[in-house]
Amino acid sequence: MNIDEYRNYCLSLKGTTEDLPFDENTLVFKVKGKMFALTDIDLFKSINLKCDPEEAIELRERYEGITPGYHMNKRHWITVKTDGSVPSGLIYELTEKSYKLIIKKLPRMIRDNLK
Repeated sequence: MNIDEYRNYCLSLKGTTEDLPFDENTLVFKVKGKMFALTDIDLFKSINLKCDPEEAIELRERYEGITPGYHMNKRHWITVKTDGSVPSGLIYELTEKSYKLIIKKLPRMIRDNLK
């Protein structure tokens, strides 16, 4: 997986936009203005994703490449390494789950427009 493949995947999720709100290197993917994924656009060594707190604990125990979210709420965010220690398929699955966690919190009218 490389940054272009990951970026294309994120942008394929309905309503997703990308932005560089923090600096010129931190690419942020949002749905309706709410972040669901962050990564360094140049290095692409890891991705920060929103995650269910209980699932986050299980994932960190199972994969060395998944740690508490770097510079994020450690309970609700995970950092996933892109060095091969976490399978690409799982990274895409976790990205979709992060996206869905954000959608779940949006007002119903906005959620309905994303279907």
